[in-house]
Amino acid sequence: MQHERPPKVIVTKIGFDGHDRGSRVIAACLRDSGMEVIYTPPWQEIPTVVKLAMEEDADVIGISSLATDHLIVPRLMDALRAAGLADIQVIVGGIVPAKDEKVLLAAGVAQVFHPGAALDDIVTTVRALAAARHARQGAAT
Repeated sequence: MQHERPPKVIVTKIGFDGHDRGSRVIAACLRDSGMEVIYTPPWQEIPTVVKLAMEEDADVIGISSLATDHLIVPRLMDALRAAGLADIQVIVGGIVPAKDEKVLLAAGVAQVFHPGAALDDIVTTVRALAAARHARQGAAT
């Protein structure tokens, strides 16, 4: 029986939002649940996140947004597809209005979490997304 590697997650903030308390809490929670977490400081640019995702073979990218920086996530989705990384799942957490959530989901974001989301729900979702990616990779080999 092959041993499944733990989910590998990038937790980051793109754009100009520097409020990082929430992303730090999520990163610690995911790490404490046994996941490998790559945490970046705030103010990341899309090409940097795409390069990191490729280098680290990330399963999931978690974007934290407390301002309007979630509006550039569709550009991240396009950049991931252009780099051949469309199988990496993206989740967004933070203050996201309902109309913006629809745009994010239409762009390919797997899940949007709002303030007050249960940490267990986030962990469960990330595990499921990573497991699905691992299964697709296994089926392709």
